Amino acid sequence: VYLARDLKHRRPVALKVLHADLAAALGPRRFLREIETAAGLTHPHVLPLFDSGAADGLLYFVMPYVAGDSLRDHLRRRAAAGQGPPPAGEVARIVREVADALDYAHRRGVVHPARRGRARPRGRLRRRPRARGGRRGRRGR
Repeated sequence: VYLARDLKHRRPVALKVLHADLAAALGPRRFLREIETAAGLTHPHVLPLFDSGAADGLLYFVMPYVAGDSLRDHLRRRAAAGQGPPPAGEVARIVREVADALDYAHRRGVVHPARRGRARPRGRLRRRPRARGGRRGRRGR
């Protein structure tokens, strides 16, 4: 993901590019699904898709650039400054916004491929797989 400039609208944007070596190894299908998924989501806590396409043989999509730190960096900076965890109200707001966005995406058939049931901010979104018969997993829990 690169910080780029939208020349038409004179604004900074995030530009995600599928590099040729990765496209050769994995194929473009997953990246195209990611574009399709992002284009279908409209929610206050999900970044919209501005544009997508191909240039010089590279697939790309464009989303808003959001200035500032990641949540991880924000928490680390607070800890380094000896401030401890954020106030309960701030934590509750962040949790509500993330949960609301995840609920929205899940109701539209999108699941986050997080491992062990935790949402990771760097993961990709993908379509929820269709059920294939019996239920798998641990019983009695």
